[in-house]
Amino acid sequence: MIQQDVTEQDLIFLRRAIELAREACNDGRHPFGALIVNQAGEIIVASRNNAVRPKGDPTQHAEMVACGEAARLFSEAELARCTLYTSTEPCAMCAGAIYWTGIGRVVYALAETGLLKFTGNDQENPTLDLPCREVFARGQRQIVVAGPLLEEEAAEVHEGFWRR
Repeated sequence: MIQQDVTEQDLIFLRRAIELAREACNDGRHPFGALIVNQAGEIIVASRNNAVRPKGDPTQHAEMVACGEAARLFSEAELARCTLYTSTEPCAMCAGAIYWTGIGRVVYALAETGLLKFTGNDQENPTLDLPCREVFARGQRQIVVAGPLLEEEAAEVHEGFWRR
């Protein structure tokens, strides 16, 4: 499903986020990846999930890592013109980070409801059933959201991971 406001360039960046998720998985991390692209179409931050204990911090989802780094490097005005691409719909925590960082647009692949089909009741990922659009709708600044997109490609990264 391609939405009207989604470009071929968006799909290229979204596929890169999915590849970052695959890299995280290959490194023993949960399969999530995110990147932030500026108005000129340049990747300014790329991150993988680092939320697996005991080495990782459970709040270090790929989007959280990307937002934290971007907030340290760029102004709110610059980030308002950026797009965050992510392999999976941002959870409520990550949506909050995106909001507070001031990023103006989000493009995601696999919907949270699609992720739940893979994670089930896995203790390492107790899914919050709260769409990012609902979190953003409660804020005072507008964040444009496109997704889900490329769900089958994004889902491949999760195949067999959660029921090990």
